[in-house]
Amino acid sequence: MSAVDYEVDGKTYEGFFVRPASQSKVPLIVIAHAWGGLGDNERQKAKLIADKLGYAAFAMDVYGKGKRGEGVEQCQALMNPLVGDRTELQKRLAGGLAVAKTQDGVDSSKAAAIGYCFGGLSVLDMARAGHDVLGVCSFHGLFRPAENYPSPKIKAKVLIEHGWQDPMATPQDVLSIAKEMDAAGADWQLHAHGQATHAFTTHGANDAAMGTVYDANADRRSFASLTDFLAELF
Repeated sequence: MSAVDYEVDGKTYEGFFVRPASQSKVPLIVIAHAWGGLGDNERQKAKLIADKLGYAAFAMDVYGKGKRGEGVEQCQALMNPLVGDRTELQKRLAGGLAVAKTQDGVDSSKAAAIGYCFGGLSVLDMARAGHDVLGVCSFHGLFRPAENYPSPKIKAKVLIEHGWQDPMATPQDVLSIAKEMDAAGADWQLHAHGQATHAFTTHGANDAAMGTVYDANADRRSFASLTDFLAELF
């Protein structure tokens, strides 16, 4: 496992790569980070994928090396410009995916993307923009549509793992993303976890007032769902 510096349009980003101890090339999972930037949670998920599922994992960075947020204001200041400029976000994601596919021991023909919170929005954008992945999975993601793809045609398979009590993705938002996926011709699934809020896979999340609380059942069930989804892709 190691940090990987890479460039997109002359700007330096810092990813994180881990692969299982295997002599053969293995499928690749790229991970899109939450609003705070690439941190311990994404590195933990990457290691889990390598250790439990036997895939290589590359956590991407869309903020830039050393740019990380602490607290609501800092995180919003980093995330909001990219939520408002989806073309730029998609370009940075494409750059991260391209670098991930060059890592040692990776089967670049077998790639998928997963993301958490803001990263969930990011991987849905990868599907909308037609990035070269077989499937994407959004965990407690944001569902705001991409203005630069008002009527996308989606070839990647899509899995959405959603906490029904998530204040950042309302039932109306859920209905809207379902309609968008249907109109896009996507092969899509959406699993709603009762009583789960935002950040239900994030260990240590415990802010009930903000609606961000870890839920062990939803975490376990959603990972099992991801496991089946990836096995189907590869």
